[in-house]
Amino acid sequence: MSYDALTGLAARLLRALTHPDRPFGDEPGNPDLSQVSDEELGTLFVAAHRIGAVPVPPAVRRLCFAVEGAVRERQPRYTPDACRRMFEVLVEHCEEHGRADLTLGLDFLHHCTGPLPDVSVQARSLVGFWLGQDTVRRPYALLGVAALAGEPTLRETMEHLTRNMGPIVTDEIAAIAGLTPAEQRQLSGIDREDRFTTPHADMWRTAADNPAYAAFARRALEAAAARTDAIRAGEIPYRADKAFTDREVMSLGQALRVALLRDEPWLPELIERLLPGIALAPTTARTLPSQAMLYEVVRAAEEFPTPELVTAIRTVRRTVRHAGVPRQLDKQLKKVEAALAERTEVALRLPRLGFETVAGTETGTVSGASGVMRRTAGDYEAVLTVTDTATLTWEKEGRPLRSVPAPVRREHPALLKELRELVKRVDAHLVTLVRALEGGFTGDAVHSYGRWRTELAGHPLARTLVRRLIWEIEVAPGDWRAVLPETDGHLPDAPDDARVRLWHPLRSDPDTVRAWRDLLTERCVRQPFKQAFREIYLLTPAEEQTRVYSNRFAAHLVHYRRMFALFRARGWSSRLLGHWDCGDGDAADRVLAAGAWRVRFFHTWSDYSGDDELASTDQVRFDRREEGDWREAPLAEVPPLVFSEAMRDVDLFVGVTSIVADPAWTDLGEERRAAYWRSNTFGDLTASAEVRREALERILPRLRIADRCSLDGRFLVVRGDLRTYRIHLGSANVLMEPNDAYLCIVPARGKGDGKGDGKVFLPFEDERLSLILSKAFLLAADTEITDESILVQIKRGA
Repeated sequence: MSYDALTGLAARLLRALTHPDRPFGDEPGNPDLSQVSDEELGTLFVAAHRIGAVPVPPAVRRLCFAVEGAVRERQPRYTPDACRRMFEVLVEHCEEHGRADLTLGLDFLHHCTGPLPDVSVQARSLVGFWLGQDTVRRPYALLGVAALAGEPTLRETMEHLTRNMGPIVTDEIAAIAGLTPAEQRQLSGIDREDRFTTPHADMWRTAADNPAYAAFARRALEAAAARTDAIRAGEIPYRADKAFTDREVMSLGQALRVALLRDEPWLPELIERLLPGIALAPTTARTLPSQAMLYEVVRAAEEFPTPELVTAIRTVRRTVRHAGVPRQLDKQLKKVEAALAERTEVALRLPRLGFETVAGTETGTVSGASGVMRRTAGDYEAVLTVTDTATLTWEKEGRPLRSVPAPVRREHPALLKELRELVKRVDAHLVTLVRALEGGFTGDAVHSYGRWRTELAGHPLARTLVRRLIWEIEVAPGDWRAVLPETDGHLPDAPDDARVRLWHPLRSDPDTVRAWRDLLTERCVRQPFKQAFREIYLLTPAEEQTRVYSNRFAAHLVHYRRMFALFRARGWSSRLLGHWDCGDGDAADRVLAAGAWRVRFFHTWSDYSGDDELASTDQVRFDRREEGDWREAPLAEVPPLVFSEAMRDVDLFVGVTSIVADPAWTDLGEERRAAYWRSNTFGDLTASAEVRREALERILPRLRIADRCSLDGRFLVVRGDLRTYRIHLGSANVLMEPNDAYLCIVPARGKGDGKGDGKVFLPFEDERLSLILSKAFLLAADTEITDESILVQIKRGA
């Protein structure tokens, strides 16, 4: 069919489906394709693809977009004639534009309504074109097309694709060539153009369900581990970053994703061999056997993480010698951890590593139990104990020792090294567990009671963390009972298949939330992450009016580099902004709820202030994944837990990095920034500051300065001997009565780290809460202050 005929068909259908009374050049609305048959839609799709980048009237271009959208939505079947014409269009694209998407032709054949047409001539033309290129991208699709051209073309293609590519690729190409045409078409969906793009998860599931490809995945990964073993043993000469060819790295990345998605039982042990083999040179060199492969493994972990792989990556991160690799791994690990939290079926899996559960020496109860391992070294015994972290101590005849005994250092260095590495490994597992538990909030992760009781609440490594969290157990359909194992002592009776989930304050009434907060404070139970005192964010009337975006955290000035670091720490993605072209604005984003939702936080690079960089904040928007694409969603349709957890992150970004919290901003002369600082530093409390106030209500009566402290709205009021002070609960900035003069106190390095000073119990880590309390103690005894910079300010208006 000629171009004119295709355009004419598009125009005729456009007129018939929209406004037939309007002339062609008018701008009618989007066409309604709901009444178009699959056969007509297939014909239109061929026409739309043939038009491609050719200039056409806007109405025809809109029709092309509408047709492509309808095809994605309906997944129509195509007539044999439409399939033949699509292959003709692909040949034309190669000749005219130097490229063509071969997967389109394979997809047409996969959805063909009748006998497959003979497209061997077109297939030979397509294969000939691609084999003449310097680089062959998406070889799976090319193999599928080559099979349509006949056996000689297929053999030629296999030889070309494996030339100088390495034995792993040779095995891969043979495996794909041995599949049926239908399987080849299905697997072409995971074929990537480069290492930095990845298909939708549904495509990986198709590959994971194919036994032949799953078998290749295992062979490929075992071959990779065997090769790195040989490099370490000196059987293969070491060359930096040359352990695998570029194509082998891609092939292994695809094999690893399939094995991770299948959660293969043999994979953890293989990863323990492979990762050190690709990250550590067999010599003292700082280079890596395959830096490209290491990063490909981490990218695979971003998509289908397992606890074992995350722990292995952390272990390698500590031992790799290349200076720049740990920094890159740190960035990627944040995304991996966020993804692991969403993969609830594997996220909470922990090895026991030989630890046993032993009752605490003080309480003798199960709630006081911890994980313990003992190892003998001559006359001495090593004791590894797991609570919040793992600790290694030494005993002799049951008597604790202060440090590692000299005979152990001298006579058992290998055991000592093994135990120290085990401490690091356990700590890595605990970090993974805590982040997976907290990250599971947005997916409303649910576990079976039997597995939770044995593999979490009763696990020697996990129990001390898990038992300090509040859990809800469905003891009867719809009847959820909240328990805190640390204080309840005994777990409730429930069937093994009963559902268990983490308690969240959003699902409870205010009285219940207050009761849990009181209990934690009274029992001095510090949770692994903020749960009972967790902030909640509900939709506001203003957000109901704006409908698709929130301005709750807009129009703030922030320290940009600090905020950018927080993005990475919380698993958000964002471009680095600056004063270069196209570097002025971006939307940081994070995917939540097992990939179903995405939140975007818009911000703009603003200006320099000395060596510092500033940014201004803007809207927060949410997108829902629909058939593989992101569609903007009204805020009212966002699940409350997803909305609350996303807004909590944004509140953290703004609260921690705002110039409001920076005392140095008081004396700057730029009027706009100074006005912002004045209007916000003592303003209304955010949700996090309100939680801080509730915590102080419980903490203050326990302090030795309780008689000098009181809460008054947004402030903690502290009565000193020289003056009375008002500490803002959001910014921690201080005003002095009676004239509300600002008091600048610069925290000493190491203070206000969120953990307190060891004397004051804090129910959760919060740097700002620690800072407020440290200022309260300082100002309550203001006659004892020796810092002249503070005394001068106090006495100036006293």
